[in-house]
Amino acid sequence: MIFGTRKKRRRSSAVVLLNGLLTILVLAIIAAGAVTVYMLHLFYADGPKTEATAFLVERGNGISTIATRLEEQGFIDNALLFRGAAQLVARSASVLPGQYDIPARASMSQILTTITTSKPKEFFVNVIPGETSWQVAEKLNDPAQSMSGDPVSPPLEGSLLAVRYDFFPGDKRETMIANMQKSMADKLAEIWAGHDPSIDDVVKSPAQLVTLASLVEKETGLATERPDVASVFVNRLRKKMKLQTDPSVIYGITLGHDKLDRPLTTADLKGKTPYNTYQIDGLPPGPIANPGVDALTAVAHPSKTTYLYFVAKTADPQDGHLFASTYAEHRKNVALYRKAVAADEAEQAKEQLEEEQAKDAGDTTTDTPQDSTQ
Repeated sequence: MIFGTRKKRRRSSAVVLLNGLLTILVLAIIAAGAVTVYMLHLFYADGPKTEATAFLVERGNGISTIATRLEEQGFIDNALLFRGAAQLVARSASVLPGQYDIPARASMSQILTTITTSKPKEFFVNVIPGETSWQVAEKLNDPAQSMSGDPVSPPLEGSLLAVRYDFFPGDKRETMIANMQKSMADKLAEIWAGHDPSIDDVVKSPAQLVTLASLVEKETGLATERPDVASVFVNRLRKKMKLQTDPSVIYGITLGHDKLDRPLTTADLKGKTPYNTYQIDGLPPGPIANPGVDALTAVAHPSKTTYLYFVAKTADPQDGHLFASTYAEHRKNVALYRKAVAADEAEQAKEQLEEEQAKDAGDTTTDTPQDSTQ
């Protein structure tokens, strides 16, 4: 009997222990579930930022650093949770460095999705072919640009290649200028190495190629006719004819600091500046703008023509130019240009008159007297 009682007590103790363990396990599962639910709530809940705000992922930042910086800057309240969630749901995702626009009240989930599935905002400066170095410096010095460093002075005219330059927020302005100048030096060396040797009698150095390319760039915005414009200048240089190009005269007046807000006058064409190609022989002393690749290439490989003159077809630069090999032919082209301009002006005047008449007709009202019965 004693042995049986002890056996029953052992079984009872084992049952109690098992029940206790099961209870603890159930409570642990419930607690874990509750914690998970709470964490999910935090992960998907609205964030603390009340306005859309930019967030910068620095070069070399990993998820751990990003989470810390998000918390420091008030985008999230729990860097540890963000870091853990990223390891679970975005383990293989990569985050590109750059600036991301985070919406107001963005949750941790939304922020994680934004930085792992979208591209950062692009920052760039577009040097437009034909812009002067002064204009480029003005762009770089604009406070709206996300750059650092002191304001830059205009670099040497023609030393910047006219292309798009991407940059990272906080990059220095001086670094941007250096990149632009290196791009020009590299591209110029490449183009000069492959230039047509038949131009060596009038274009004797890479520097002269840039100067002539800047004239071509300012004379036409059409890539298809740049080689023809280049051929005019090359042919005139060979014949010791003055280049007589208006953009160089304008540069002599403004030095590239601004646009001339008036037509050129006879006094301007007679003005004594180093850039007045109506007065000087040969090329001006340097470039009048920063040319693009097309203009540089056009001078390196000009069309094989006998052209000595060109004039615009119409008042619209996009319509291109009429080219001539003789002055007589050029005078006919000038007459065609003047006729086209006159026709355009007449059409504009007609349209303006029709608009005014239509407006007057719409404004006219007829008052009809009303009878009153007393």
